[in-house]
Amino acid sequence: MRHLIVGFLFFITASFANAQSYPDYTEVYVNDFAYLLSVEEEDALRDKLKELKTETDIEFTVVIIDQMSTYGHDGPIEPFATGLFNYWGIGNSARNDGVMLLVSRLDRVLRIEVGAGYGDTKNDAMAAIIDDKIVPLFRDDEYEKGINRGVDAIIREVGGAWPGEFNANFFEKLRNRLSFGLNAIGDWIAVFYAFAAGLLFRLYRRWKRNKPRICPIDGTKMHRVAELEDDKYLKDGQKLEERLQSVDYDVWLCDQCDHRTIESYKSWFSNYGACRTCNYRTLEGESTILESATTSSTGLKRIDYHCKHCDDRYHTHVTIPKKSKSSSSSSGGFGGGSSSGGGASGSW
Repeated sequence: MRHLIVGFLFFITASFANAQSYPDYTEVYVNDFAYLLSVEEEDALRDKLKELKTETDIEFTVVIIDQMSTYGHDGPIEPFATGLFNYWGIGNSARNDGVMLLVSRLDRVLRIEVGAGYGDTKNDAMAAIIDDKIVPLFRDDEYEKGINRGVDAIIREVGGAWPGEFNANFFEKLRNRLSFGLNAIGDWIAVFYAFAAGLLFRLYRRWKRNKPRICPIDGTKMHRVAELEDDKYLKDGQKLEERLQSVDYDVWLCDQCDHRTIESYKSWFSNYGACRTCNYRTLEGESTILESATTSSTGLKRIDYHCKHCDDRYHTHVTIPKKSKSSSSSSGGFGGGSSSGGGASGSW
């Protein structure tokens, strides 16, 4: 009987330890728990969201986190976003017209969650904003620009005007539209050049990877081993790198003298880094905020590292910069609104 009681208490304790939790907001406009935004960009976003609140009484908050697992969530972003929205009570309690842009950086997913008052009327528009305005920039690691453009488009959708146009006269609106247009044209030019450069680089890399290899021993032409057969020439760490998709390997063999050449190609978007002990790209890290930064003091973040190959475990501490004083200028809290799960999600 005593063992049963101990087991039951252990189960209850484990359940609470792994329970879903949510961060508490520090203000009603921008909550950057991942410290992704610069102080200047955070201030610019806050000004836009304040204007929307002042002119339309719509509460719109931007939330950035490192990963949902920090708060005990393992799964899709939709239930986490709805739970966070309702936990904070975003939007007017009678109209339920709040909006939240949630970005989970390391999970590489985002969601625009809207209040229950919109029903499903905004789902398609929010999906288009994610696909057209945010994700293309996120894929190029342009996080600040993607969030900024996304916020502009969301404000236009729910508020009926672009930022800076709510009380503008005809000429001010025209100047503002020209500014948006020039920025869009500039983005298209930048996207074109980035696409062209990326395409040329990929073509060059493919040519370099596929061009014939000559054996340095006897000068004969080598052949590349098929992907499904090259594991027998790789070390255990290299096999694991391929399974984790952090590194891809090509094995070239000489049929005359059995000389072999092994070439590695690092993944551009892998979350795994090089281990300090075995040097394989099998190291993953998980961040934990130990002390949140304030306007008067820095914060502290611990990063726990674990190598999936050699099982080396260690951690480092990183100082979090002080928050800007304008971050604490948003007094009060949310209006008690709720969401029934409306909105749209995306990934990059």
